[in-house]
Parts: sequence; structure tokens; C-alpha cells
Amino acid sequence: MHQDMRRTSAAAQPATGPLAGVRVIELTSTVAGPFCGRLLADFGADVIKIEPADGDAVRTMGERKGDASLYAASILRNKKLIALDMRQPEAQALVRDMVLQADIFIENFRPGTMEKWGLGYADLSAGNPGLVMVRISGYGQTGPYSQRPGYGVTSEAISGLRDLTGDPDRPPARVATSLTDYITGLYAAFGAAMALVERAQSGRGQVVDAALYEAAFSFVEPHIPAYAALNTVATRAGSRLPGHVPNNLYPTADGRYIQIVAASNPIFRRLLGAMQCDSLIEDSRFATPAARARHPDELDSVIGAWTGSLPLATLEALLAAADVPAARIYNIADIFADPHYRQRDMLQRVASQELGEATVPGIVPKLSRTPGHVQWAGRAVGVDTRAVLADRLGLPDQAIDALARAGIVTESKPQPAGG
Repeated sequence: MHQDMRRTSAAAQPATGPLAGVRVIELTSTVAGPFCGRLLADFGADVIKIEPADGDAVRTMGERKGDASLYAASILRNKKLIALDMRQPEAQALVRDMVLQADIFIENFRPGTMEKWGLGYADLSAGNPGLVMVRISGYGQTGPYSQRPGYGVTSEAISGLRDLTGDPDRPPARVATSLTDYITGLYAAFGAAMALVERAQSGRGQVVDAALYEAAFSFVEPHIPAYAALNTVATRAGSRLPGHVPNNLYPTADGRYIQIVAASNPIFRRLLGAMQCDSLIEDSRFATPAARARHPDELDSVIGAWTGSLPLATLEALLAAADVPAARIYNIADIFADPHYRQRDMLQRVASQELGEATVPGIVPKLSRTPGHVQWAGRAVGVDTRAVLADRLGLPDQAIDALARAGIVTESKPQPAGG
């Protein structure tokens, strides 16, 4: 299985991709900020990530192999990693000097923190008018909630998205990943790219204000006009998509589930053909998409009785032959065994200084002419501190040694593979 995956060398290669040559300073923690920086780095940006001496909190999340974080191997990939004590004015000055040479500055501290450190947009843009500053926070840079501590999960609760997640007869569920952080990191990277495009015309940078709650709220889109016009409050619908029928999970004879989507009339007719139940289209309850949306229980009962009589593999074959969108519910083991994931390079093996080798998700999206690349896995805290300070700021070894002795900067050497 593993031998079919793309293996990426840890050897540094000249950056390629649409963002090659773009300089990014990332002063973030946990998930949304690091994911934003990772997206930019995947497409060629030169990203310098700043961490405290004990590392970004994201290194404590997920599984570990020995002393090394497996999560960090992916979300910190393609970045140069330096460690600074941002509580000290000297460290703040170092960041300022680096940002004045940068195209993009990403931060996700509570609004106002950067201004206290002399790193607000007004201060920085005075010396670097083309700077794009990406600001990620729970509730945005303005508004009555702006000073609240913001985590993805609490912002998701306020966004309305959490209230729609799960089954209607139990409390709201959560996806077992940092969903809202990822959504926000994606919006933040998109905003940064748009700002660079605009800068090419105006020569001026700007602030990208990415709020966790707003990113999650944007996914509630269909329910906003419905409430405004009809006072309809959307509720949890379990595995169904309300108003789009059939679109649900159905049981199989061997104890699995299959997702079937056949709401449009052409696909619904093909589903009925696979079920050998063509006459059902003549039933007034199921004759049109609108009618089916009014009778989801009755239709799901009919489809569920059919799927429950057949094993999963048989259902997959029948539905594929009928060109009906359907899929089993994959777990991670299914993904690693799937040939499509391998052919699309979505499971990439990359050499790792700490792990020996790590498997990380591939690049999304795929560009035909200037694709992104996984160049190296995330590495140890502060592994690039000396090189970055020397290359970017021209600091001699003696000056870096003095900063290290004062605890202003931290550097480390790669750990042996496996910790």
C-alpha cells in the first residue's frame, strides 16, 4: 500500500508554484493560522513561522510518535521554523524588521495585541506600504465581541453551524476535527491571495480580517434568506439534507451504510431503474423534486428497505452501473487502501527529520501549470532560527548567540527519527 504513495524528498529545492517569491511571516498558533500559512507555503510562498520556545500549541494536538508530533509534520510543512519569546521587546523588534521585508504577515492574537507590540497595521504599513496583513480572530477586529477569547469550537457555536450538526433528537454534534479553524484558514489564505492580486494594480497592501464565527456562518447560507422571508428556523436533520430528497444514508444487509444522492428527476429515474421500481415515479408523492422534499420519510423507507436487502458491494456495483451518485462511508483505513487517493497523490510520503518519514495529505487544489508541492515535513521548534536571522536580518553568529543566551530566541537541532 505505502509503496504506491508519492514520496517527497526533504532536500530543499527552489520554490515553485504561483506564490514563489512571496515572503510570508506567520505569527500564529493552534490551527487556523498555521493552516493558512501551510496553504501559502504549499504553493511556493517563503513562509517563516514564529513559535515560542516550547512550540506551537498545535504540536500538542493529535497523535505522537515518540516525542514528535505527527500533526505538526503536516500542518507545519514547507515552513522555516524559528522560536522567539514575543513577550520581550527585542523579539518584537526582530519580527518588525522581518515584516518590513515581507509581502504577507499572518497573526491570530486577540485584537489589540499586535498594536501593543508595535506590530499593528498602521505602524507596519508606514514602513512597508505593500504589506498584506492577515488577521485571524474569533469575532473579528471590531464589534462588541472582538475582545472575547475565540476558539473554533466556540465561534462555531455562535455561527449557527453547530446547531445544524447532528441528529434532531440529541444535542448538537461536532466533527472530530477543527472544522471552523480550517474553514477560516482557507478564507484567510484566499483573502491574502486576493489582496496580492489587487496590490499588483494599486501597489498598496491592506488588512484581511478573517473571523472564525463569520467563516462558519458563511456555511449556513441557505438558511439565512429562508429565515428572513419565512421566519423558518433551520433544525438538525441528521444524515439528511433538508429539501433535497433523496439525499441520505441508507443501511445495507451487511451492517454498513451507503450515501445515495438522487434528488433531480433524471438521477431519481436511474435510481428507480436500479431498484427495479420504475413505476414509483408515477406516485404523486415522488413525481417531482418538490413533492419528494415534502415526503422524505416515505421515500427513505422505500429506499432503505431495498438497500437493507443487499450487501454494500452489490449496492455499489448496481448504483455505479446506473450512474447514480453513491458512496460508502470511508474511514481513514479505507482512504489509505483506495487507488483513487493514490493516483491523485493525496497521500504523500515525505522525509522527516524527526520521524524518518511521515505521510501527509496532498495538495489542494491541483493547478495544471504551476502546481503546489510538499517539499519537507514540519520540523523541530527553532530549527531555522539561526539561518533565518542571519539570512533575513544579517545578524552575525555572535549577535544570535547573545539573543539565545538572553532567552529572546531559541534554536534547536533536529531530533533523531522517532524521538
